[in-house]
Amino acid sequence: MINRRAFNTKLTGALSAIAILVSATTGPALAAGKVTVFAAASLKTALDEVSAAWKAETGKEAANSYAASSALAKQIEEGAPADIFFSADLDWMTYLADRNLVKPGTDLQLLGNEIVLIAPADSNAELKIENGFPLAELLGDGRLAMGDVKAVPAGKYGRSALESLGVWASVESKIAQAENVRAALKLVATGEAPLGIVYRTDAMAEPAVRIAGIFPAASHKPIVYPVAPVVTSTNPDTAEFVAFLQSARALEVFKTQGFTLLVSGN
Repeated sequence: MINRRAFNTKLTGALSAIAILVSATTGPALAAGKVTVFAAASLKTALDEVSAAWKAETGKEAANSYAASSALAKQIEEGAPADIFFSADLDWMTYLADRNLVKPGTDLQLLGNEIVLIAPADSNAELKIENGFPLAELLGDGRLAMGDVKAVPAGKYGRSALESLGVWASVESKIAQAENVRAALKLVATGEAPLGIVYRTDAMAEPAVRIAGIFPAASHKPIVYPVAPVVTSTNPDTAEFVAFLQSARALEVFKTQGFTLLVSGN
């Protein structure tokens, strides 16, 4: 029988350690001359590859800073010197647009995604995700790793899906909320949580997890990744990098990493 207090203490410690790791490895990487991109954590694997391709083609560099879209939007609101905001949902782009913090009329809906239920790679957990599916039973005494359900896009999508499928009430007390989707992914990858809800692209990027089920698209709002220049950007390469994100070369990277393409390549 798992001691709940001991488990909660261990989980809290794991979340703190992951937060420190994320901060140390994906915090703002600002450098003179580079295009500074504030991007949703779920974009890391793909956007790092796209940025490397841009550098190989142009000799120019992007400094990518990854976190939850909510955290990045708040940082931009507080004056953080970003050139581009690349969000995992429309809400946080709208939040900045309503405050005149992204350039009017420039936001582009670039990518789509799916949310999935994940388990450790050596787990045999598998569920058909449908109305009333037995998620609480599969969790047992374990926790369901998710992004913050009130702010992090993946957490918001996940909660919406669980509510629409009628299972939220049965698992609400079992949620381990993380500061971004990659931190939730890490909890499952390291065995701290037996199950988690992340994007399909996150699951594809982490060999220590496997997909145990796919949430129906109709169970939540469409997952859309918009991108836009920040209104205070004076970097002459900002527009060029946004254009490169729409290039055939960049879109092929996003597609290979599991994203849905919402635009055709230039």
